[in-house]
Amino acid sequence: MTTPVRKPTSPVDRPARRMPGWAKALTALVLVLVVLFAGLRLSVVPGLKDLFGSETQDRSGPALLKSVQDISRYDAASGNFQVVVDLEKDARFLPDAIRGTRTLYVGAGTVDAFVDLGKVGEDDVAVDDGRTSATLRLPHAALGEPALDPDRSYAVSKQRGLLDRLGDLFSDNPNGEQAVQKLAARHIGDAAKDSELKARAESNTTAMLRGLLTSLGFEEVRVTYGT
Repeated sequence: MTTPVRKPTSPVDRPARRMPGWAKALTALVLVLVVLFAGLRLSVVPGLKDLFGSETQDRSGPALLKSVQDISRYDAASGNFQVVVDLEKDARFLPDAIRGTRTLYVGAGTVDAFVDLGKVGEDDVAVDDGRTSATLRLPHAALGEPALDPDRSYAVSKQRGLLDRLGDLFSDNPNGEQAVQKLAARHIGDAAKDSELKARAESNTTAMLRGLLTSLGFEEVRVTYGT
């Protein structure tokens, strides 16, 4: 009489362990969130941006008048400038992929050229006895501070290392573009100094004064510029 041989139980014959219900629900929730955020990020799912649209509210307080200054200058010319700023900050002994930033920024702004008529004294104005000829000596034209236009200035690209990206996740930096904005304003100011903006301002001021004094009865108007 032969004894039947029992086959060993293989792992295939064992019943598979089922995933608990709470694990399935959690997995499904994670997948839904991933799809939603991916759709918002890549804009591949239409209508999601409207569903999760943000609302902007202005909670600023009223503007306060701090001081008033009398201005006696004549703004005679204004120049429009644009500069592309390429600012890179590196860390010693670390590759750019780990620590460092590089920002490409387009800065657009204006610089005004003016003549300060408040500096004209009595000795700077000479009128003949017949009040038909006048000679004026004015200070040379000067340049105002560069003013960046926020509607025409923007960051083209910003590359950041891994540590800088992690830092941005845990902290907000409202002055993140302040460095490139200051650099753009400085370059615009330097460009204004090298331009003919001040010469144009003096020419326009001369034309304005000649037209004004001629309308008052002066037949000859001479305008000079000096310190």
